[in-house]
Amino acid sequence: MINTICTEHTDLSATDIEQIHTVAGNLPMIADLMGADIFIDCPTRNPDVAIVVAQARPSNSKSLYKGSVVAAYAYRANEPAALRTLDVGMPTKDMLATTQENQNVRQNVSAIKNAAGKVIGCLIAETDISADIKVKKSLSILSDTTEQLTEALLYSKPKDQGIPYHVTDGIVIFDRKGIVIFANPSARDIYKKIGYSNIIEGLNFANLALEEIEFMDILDSDCINSPEIKFANLVLNVTYLVIKRRSKDIASVAMLIRDNTDVKAKEKELVLKSVAIKEIHHRVKNNLQTIASLLRLQSRRIDNDSVEKAFKESINRVLSIAATHEILAEKGLDDVDLKVMLKRIIKNVAGHNYESGGGIKTIIQGDSIQTNSDIASSIALVVNELIQNCYKHAFIDRKNGSIHINIRKESNYCSISIIDDGVGFDVDSKLSASSLGNQIIKQLVSDKLRGKLQVESGENGTSVLFDFLCNAQTCCQND
Repeated sequence: MINTICTEHTDLSATDIEQIHTVAGNLPMIADLMGADIFIDCPTRNPDVAIVVAQARPSNSKSLYKGSVVAAYAYRANEPAALRTLDVGMPTKDMLATTQENQNVRQNVSAIKNAAGKVIGCLIAETDISADIKVKKSLSILSDTTEQLTEALLYSKPKDQGIPYHVTDGIVIFDRKGIVIFANPSARDIYKKIGYSNIIEGLNFANLALEEIEFMDILDSDCINSPEIKFANLVLNVTYLVIKRRSKDIASVAMLIRDNTDVKAKEKELVLKSVAIKEIHHRVKNNLQTIASLLRLQSRRIDNDSVEKAFKESINRVLSIAATHEILAEKGLDDVDLKVMLKRIIKNVAGHNYESGGGIKTIIQGDSIQTNSDIASSIALVVNELIQNCYKHAFIDRKNGSIHINIRKESNYCSISIIDDGVGFDVDSKLSASSLGNQIIKQLVSDKLRGKLQVESGENGTSVLFDFLCNAQTCCQND
């Protein structure tokens, strides 16, 4: 089957195809080893398409496939990890993919190279996207397949380029006396980073141990999972597995090394970025509050009521944006919970504006929605203007009233409605007026939020609803 598929769909030579055959012979073992569906894909004449030439299901766990997909195509759009590895020859870890049976899976891919270093195929391990595959789980499966592991690691020759040569984790095998009898390329690379310039095969465990542990202690245990090890500039996870034959005699000890240096560096980078974002938002909030304080001082020197009123409106606009950055400064992230933000804006408006504010109840309800700071700032300004309008116009000659704010998340759009039980107004005449507040609302809703504004008003009150685009780039709903 492999010969036929490769001959018809690839440009591989007879020697390359024979090497693919050799690797394919180990697929059942590696499927049980990892508890995953294992495949070999080879490049076709189309650079965006590969073809499955071999497949193996795990015998000790459930397969994700109902049938065989050998001879099926793998497209770049569905399996970017496989095509990427075929292109560049580098392993790809934990990439999402869509199978030929339209199932979402997670792929780990390693390149298969010929003697000249040319990529002739890739080895793919697929697991359920919901599975959290960690070292401990993999090792528990390894202990159930020790006989196969022994055969694969102890008796395969380097020229065979078997499965251990395609595993991205380091594998070192010691005999019962603690002497290294096998080390795969990943393990050699790790020890080279540490400073071992010579071949490590033949060295004693005592000279290679990455932590304070005795070889005899390992022999007395079936499996030892070590905590995170910081060695030189590396961050490593090391696990020791005792390999036994069917006779229960100890055949060897496997040391599995996972290099988490890059992962930890990225985690540290994310933490530093979070701190930087938090500090930036904190400074922006302080600057905005300083501006509001300066405007407030200036307004106290003004005797003209209309000018003083304009100052107060400007102060509230500045403080509404400051409320957004205040929340961002607390979280250290670039996402804002709209419900939390609107509560602060309402508190600010009620506390700074109007004498009638004491008898006005404001109720916020609906979905909790996270959105980025850019969108949140625009929403803050729009809601600020609408709430100010309620306080200024909805409850004339009234001491009591209510304002209901509803937040809703739909499939593509989110919406916010502000409903009051005030006196109402003539929609046509009011909205046609070119006040600064109306201009801010209309422009932000249409241009910034890419939404629509709907206003209805009558003797029982006013309802204003605006929506805004809601997708993976702008916002998401909290569950």
